[in-house]
Order: sequence, then structure tokens, then C-alpha cells
Amino acid sequence: MAEDLQDIEQQEQELYEHHRFVVDRGQTAVRLDIYLQSHLMGISRNKVQAAAKAGCVRVNDALTKPSYKVKPQDVITVLLPEPPHEFELLPEPMDIPVVYEDADVLVVDKPAGLVVHPGVGNWTGTLVNGLLHYLNPASTTAEDCANRPLLVHRIDKDTSGLMVVAKTEEAQVMLAKQFFDHTIERKYNALVWGDFDDDHGTIVGNLARSPRDRKTMAVCDDEHGKHAVTHWHVLERFGYVTLVECVLETGRTHQIRAHMRHIGHPLFSDASYGGDAILKGTTFSRYRQFVENCFEVLPRQALHARILGFEHPRTGKHVHFESPLPPDFAACLDRWRSYTASSVS
Repeated sequence: MAEDLQDIEQQEQELYEHHRFVVDRGQTAVRLDIYLQSHLMGISRNKVQAAAKAGCVRVNDALTKPSYKVKPQDVITVLLPEPPHEFELLPEPMDIPVVYEDADVLVVDKPAGLVVHPGVGNWTGTLVNGLLHYLNPASTTAEDCANRPLLVHRIDKDTSGLMVVAKTEEAQVMLAKQFFDHTIERKYNALVWGDFDDDHGTIVGNLARSPRDRKTMAVCDDEHGKHAVTHWHVLERFGYVTLVECVLETGRTHQIRAHMRHIGHPLFSDASYGGDAILKGTTFSRYRQFVENCFEVLPRQALHARILGFEHPRTGKHVHFESPLPPDFAACLDRWRSYTASSVS
């Protein structure tokens, strides 16, 4: 329980740091990037310059160049991605499906069951450990690694699909700004319990840790939690379950899982959100056995990050990636298609 709660707490942490400085009255004129480097722990001047270029640094609420000379009583606000790690990351050999790579970014197709980032209970064997080795194949310790994977977002351990990882500080800052501004294209496929009256809809609801189960998230009143918006539309109906596409406008912890449960459609086989029980359908033993077989084929939440698109941090061009459904998800859908066809005939 403690390890699970710690994992949720780490996922809830935004991959951005917000800073606000009011320049002292006695401050002499100095370049903005030099001022910030001296006031932000462990940050390089290049990262400050990249943040300013990406529009993440403001002085008196105006976008400002790194060469700006700070003045007494200036109000400086900064958005920076991913705070420094408080533990050592070790490179580990791992078979990681990289679908795209250049000098600035990596796009990976994360398999279900793989934790993205080390934390309590998962200090090794994570995607970050594997990427550290991938980028530094001859290194065995963190000190030997000249290249580091820089996260700008995460997906759940048992969710499969596409993630983008930065290879440079400049790329990380520019991608983080896109996630912060909600301009990233992200589409998920989800198999959920129940049928829908409409073909599409939008779920708006602030999310916070559930008071009933601190390992999960729940929709709360507007005064608490974090703003979250999920758009959905039906792709395929099977009577008792439905395949939907979810488009994230925001990217909160367990957002799709919590939002779908909130509207009465938990994800199929999602143990944390009640989807691992037979919620729709008959009580006949044949149907019960069929659903249990589907649970065995897909022993995790039926959620896959299928589409990812973003503005490339160097070229400025929009890049788009698609990932086919993994074998477990596809096999489960095939079973539902066959069952539905046999029931109709």
C-alpha cells in the first residue's frame, strides 16, 4: 500500500517547476540568464536560454530574451521541466521499441507493465533505466553516461503506447511548453464497460486523489483537484462493452481511467477502477466464462496511447506517430467481435 501510494504521488507531480522571483532593490544590472543561473539550483545557462526561447521565461509578464538586463523590483517567472533527480539512475540493457529518433527526440512505444520512471518499489527496470543504457551503450554507471533521457510526460505502468523523450535540454524545454499549453496531440484507444447513447462526448471534471482509495483518482468539486478534460467518441460497439477513442485536452494522473469510471464506464479489466468484474451482460455461465477468458488475455486496463503528435523542437514542423494495438488488446477485441457476431446470428 505504501509503495502504491508513493507511486501515485510521484505520478501526480507535474513534470514542470514554477519559479517566481522579485529582484532585490539593490540588484545591479546583469543578464537575465546569468541572474537565473545563480538563483536556480543545478541549472545550466543553456537551459535558461532554451526556456526563454520557448516562451517559458517572463519579466513583468512579458516574454523576455536571455540578454535582458534585470532591474530592481522586476518580477521574473519561469517554467522549467523535470526537477533534478534525488537518486542515482543506473543504465540497464533493455529491449526498448524505439519508433523514431533524431538528435533531439526519441519516440518510444512503451509496452504494458513497464514503469516509466524509478521510484519507491521500482528503483530499477524502468523505461528511464533502459533509455539511459540505450543512449550510452558502453556505460555501466551513471557517471559514465554523457547522454540522458529527459522526460516531459509519463503514461501509467499498465498502459501501452507512444511517449516522446527529449535528448537535449533545449528539446525538453520546448516539448514541456507544448504539454503545458495542451497543444500536444494525444489520442488513446480504450475498451470500456457498457454502451453509450451518443457517439461522442466530453468529460470535464477536476481530479484529485480519491478519499475512499488513496491509490486512485476521482472527480471532485471545482474548488479542489486539477482541471481535466477528456473528449471521447465511439469506434466500435459490442453491446456490453464499447471501444472508444479518447483525446486528452489535459494530462492528469489516471485521467481517462478516472473520468470513464465517473460517467459509469470503467475501463475493461482495470482492477484499480472496478473494471475487472462483470459489470454488464447476462449471468449465464457461458458468458461469464467468456469474460473471464478475456480478462486472462488482457490482464490489465484496456488502454493504449495510439497517436502522438507535436511540433518538432528544432524544425518547428508537426510530426505525427501512430502505434498499432498491442497483441493482448487486439486479441481481446477479436474475442468480443466473435462473441458479438455469434450472439447476433
